[in-house]
Amino acid sequence: MFSDHLFLLLLTPLLALIIAVRTRTKAAASRRGQNLPPSPYSWPIIGNLPYMLKGPHIYFTELSRFYGPLCSVKLGTHLFVIGSSPLAATEIMRAYDRLPTYRWVPKAGQDGLQDYSLIWASECTHHWKLLRSLCRTELFSVKGLDSQSVLREKNADKMVGFLKTKHGKVVNVRELMFATTVNILGNICFSNDFVGLEDDGKDSRGLKRALYNLMKLGTTPNIADFYPRFEGLDPQGLKKKTSEAMSEAFSVWEHIIKERRGTWESQKGSGYDEHDFLDTMIRCGFSDLQINQLTVELFSGGTHSTASTIEWALAELIKNKESMFAIQNELAKQIGSTTCIKESHVSRLPYLHACVKETLRLHPPAPLLHPQAILEGCEIMNYTVPKNSQMILNVWAMGRDPSLWEDPLSFKPERFCDSNVDFKGQDFKFLPFGVGRRMCPGYPYAIKQIHLMLASLVQNFDWFLPDNIDLSKLDMTENFGIISQRKKPLMVIPKCKC
Repeated sequence: MFSDHLFLLLLTPLLALIIAVRTRTKAAASRRGQNLPPSPYSWPIIGNLPYMLKGPHIYFTELSRFYGPLCSVKLGTHLFVIGSSPLAATEIMRAYDRLPTYRWVPKAGQDGLQDYSLIWASECTHHWKLLRSLCRTELFSVKGLDSQSVLREKNADKMVGFLKTKHGKVVNVRELMFATTVNILGNICFSNDFVGLEDDGKDSRGLKRALYNLMKLGTTPNIADFYPRFEGLDPQGLKKKTSEAMSEAFSVWEHIIKERRGTWESQKGSGYDEHDFLDTMIRCGFSDLQINQLTVELFSGGTHSTASTIEWALAELIKNKESMFAIQNELAKQIGSTTCIKESHVSRLPYLHACVKETLRLHPPAPLLHPQAILEGCEIMNYTVPKNSQMILNVWAMGRDPSLWEDPLSFKPERFCDSNVDFKGQDFKFLPFGVGRRMCPGYPYAIKQIHLMLASLVQNFDWFLPDNIDLSKLDMTENFGIISQRKKPLMVIPKCKC
C-alpha cells in the first residue's frame, strides 16, 4: 500500500524546490561538525524517500545491518533516527525520560481533535493521562477484563458456529476475525453488534468501511508529513477523506449516544446501573465529541491489529505442521474436544502462549513503534541527535536479529516454552506492544482475545488450503502499513472435527 502512493511524494521536488533547498542549506550548516548517527547518501530535497518502496521497516532493517543499531535517514525535511537493537532502544527510552518530547502526529488528522485524543495526542497532557487512566481502570484492569470475558466467549462461540456452517467451503479468515473483534468491542462499548460475520458485501458501508478507510488513509504517504509547509493545502485531500471516514464511524453509534443520554437524564439520581463503557463515559461527563473520538480510536486500535495477529498465527500453524499438532495435542489433553474453551482455560495452555509470542516476534502488530521527537539535542550511543529529530524503534528488526534469536526467520514456539521473555515492555528485544509511557494500554485485552480466538479455531477445525495446495507453499508475504498484515488474505477451508 505504501508503494501505491509513493509516486505522489516523488512529485514533490518540483513543488518544493526553493523551500527544500533553503531548509537543507540551513540544516547542513547547523549539523556541520556534529557526530550524527550514520546514514546512507541523502538525495537533495527528497532525501531517502525513494528507498521506502520496499517497506520502511525492511529498508530500516537493511540499514541497521550495514550501519549499525543506531542510524538515521532523511525523509523530506525531517531527520529520522532509527534504533534497531535492545541497547539502542534502552538509550532512546532514557532520552525520552529525561528530555521533553512530542509525538509525531500525521497531518491528515482532524484539526482540533488532538486535545481529545488518546492515540494522537502529541504530548502527555493532563487530559491524555486522564483518558489513559480511565481506559486502564474501566477496560483493561483485571476487574474490567474479567467482566468482559463472557462477551469475548459469546462472540468466539458465534465465530465457531458460523465456521461450522462453512464446513468444506473457502473462508476469508481476515474478514471473519475482523468482524468478530469489531463485535466484541461493540458489545463492550455499546452493547451492540455492528458487523455481520458473512463477508457478502452487505457491510461495505458503515463502521466496517469507515475503519478500513481509516487504516488505508493512515498508510498513505502524505506530502504534508514530509514537507510541513504543504499542510494547509492538503494536496492529496487526505485530511478531508479522514474527516469523512471519522464522520461515517460516528454516525453508526450517534443514535445510541443520544438515547443513552436521555436514559441517564430520566433516571438521574435513581442509581442507574452502568451496562457498558458508553455509560462510563457519560457518567464521567464526556461530550459527544469526546465519546466519538475515544471510541473510534479504540475501534481503530483494537480491531485490525488483533485480527491480523490471529490471521498470522493461524497461517504459521497451518504452514508448520509440527506446531499445529503440538497445540492440538495440548488442547485435547487439557480441555478436551467437546468442551467449549473459556478464558479460564487459557492459563493451562503454555504452548498456546508460546505460539502467540512467536507470532508476535515474527509479525509484531506495529513493526515500527510510532515516532517521537525530542525537543532538545542529546547524545545516544555516542552520536549526536539534533533537536526535533524523529526517533523510531524498529521492533520488526529486533524480532529477526540473528544475534538475539537462534534461527530467527523460522517459526519455533519452543523458544518461548522455557523462557521468561514476555511482551510487557521489560525485555527490550521483544516489544510487540511498545514500551514506556506510550506502550499500548490495551495489550492485556488484545492478548486475552488472541488466545481465546486462536484456541477456538484450532480446537474445533482442521484447516486446508483451496485446490489442495501444498501447505508448505502458503504465501507468507506481508504488506506494510500502520499494522503488519498479510499481503493476501488467508483463504482456507475449515473442516469440523465433530
